[in-house]
Amino acid sequence: MTLHYMPGFGNDFETETLEGSLPQGMNSPQRPAYGLYAEQLSGSPFTAPRGTNERSWLYRIRPSVKHTGRFKAISFENWKTAPNLDDHELALGQLRWNPTPMPNVETDFLSGIRTMTTAGDVLGQSGMAAHVYVANTSMVDDHFFNADGELLIVPQEGGIRVVTEMGVMEIRPTEICVVPRGMVFKVELMDGPVRGYICENYGAKFTMPDRGPIGANCLANPRDFKTPVAWYEEKEKPCRLFVKWCGRFHVTELDHSPLDVVAWHGNYAPYKYDLKTYSPVGAILFDHPDPSIFTVLTAPSGEEGTANVDFVIFPPRWLVAENTFRPPWYHRNIMSEFMGLIEGKYDAKEEGFVPGGMSLHNMMLAHGPDADGYRKASLAELKPQKLENTMAFMFETRFPQMLTRHAAEIETRQDNYIDCWSGLKKRFNGTPEGDWS
Repeated sequence: MTLHYMPGFGNDFETETLEGSLPQGMNSPQRPAYGLYAEQLSGSPFTAPRGTNERSWLYRIRPSVKHTGRFKAISFENWKTAPNLDDHELALGQLRWNPTPMPNVETDFLSGIRTMTTAGDVLGQSGMAAHVYVANTSMVDDHFFNADGELLIVPQEGGIRVVTEMGVMEIRPTEICVVPRGMVFKVELMDGPVRGYICENYGAKFTMPDRGPIGANCLANPRDFKTPVAWYEEKEKPCRLFVKWCGRFHVTELDHSPLDVVAWHGNYAPYKYDLKTYSPVGAILFDHPDPSIFTVLTAPSGEEGTANVDFVIFPPRWLVAENTFRPPWYHRNIMSEFMGLIEGKYDAKEEGFVPGGMSLHNMMLAHGPDADGYRKASLAELKPQKLENTMAFMFETRFPQMLTRHAAEIETRQDNYIDCWSGLKKRFNGTPEGDWS
């Protein structure tokens, strides 16, 4: 069972596992029912305007402040944080990778995160990082929270169970979830090894984009975002809590599970979304709209219309426009685009870009369809066509995405990616028809 959630719109929920565990009319009663502790988790400043003020009251078995030892520094060598400059010697260019291999040693979600790019500055709470994760074992007594930003998790292979302080979310490929900044969670595997992508958003929280002239419907609809009901784990055994804070990692010991919230109410919560419920819009006569019409979530910046990071998808859809080049056109722009493919094929890159793969086209670097895709689309009969069995996505940011050493040196990087455009021949011959021989 889940509750409907509207990211960024301040809606308030209440949920309890034991009848009467959620106090009515007061947030911090003198003696909460069942001997619970009241604790507030804030995702915004106390004085933020009502529409953007985010907090939840948690009624838990023990307060979060109780742990049995001091924090100790620890390292996750493959998880990098912005600014992460001069990490490699690879020259600038358009880049693409094959899928990250599954691990051959025991690896859980936390140790399986590998950073591909970083952007912005975590200390200034702006920018993001793009990661890939691979894992073959569940987190059992290990838990984690990220003080640096929220985590948008995009499974590509295998289902995961994201067990948070505020409830459980089961996420499979073509679904996503968002774990808010500061929320404790662990990840369990549902049916074998897993792989996927993560956008670590340092900036303003993800919210749904305004629809403007589109009106009240289409794109991502609020009713399809869901947050979990209360769930708790009463486990009296040694556990560990890992923390990411200002790009560094720390760990402390606990004598109990920190996932012990019996009831909660508020509007700062994890949520999930099924990408197949996205309702795309597009041209129905001619021309090719900008890819921004496929924005599921956006994290705004201080500049109107320029996102800190957008989460954009390219779902199954009908192509119907006449006299129109239907794949993405060749372009250069100020945004930096990290793409991944969850399933199927991507219409602008039918070869070489495979499920689990990734590409990076940084700001002002030209990109677009490969030579075969361009010729095929240019000569195709423009009858209605449905793109099926496909789901690609993009983490797009206003900042340049800086490559990590891992991404630059991993054996899955395609050295010959640029060759996909080598067949783009000169077709200008002085005649209106051009040379299509």
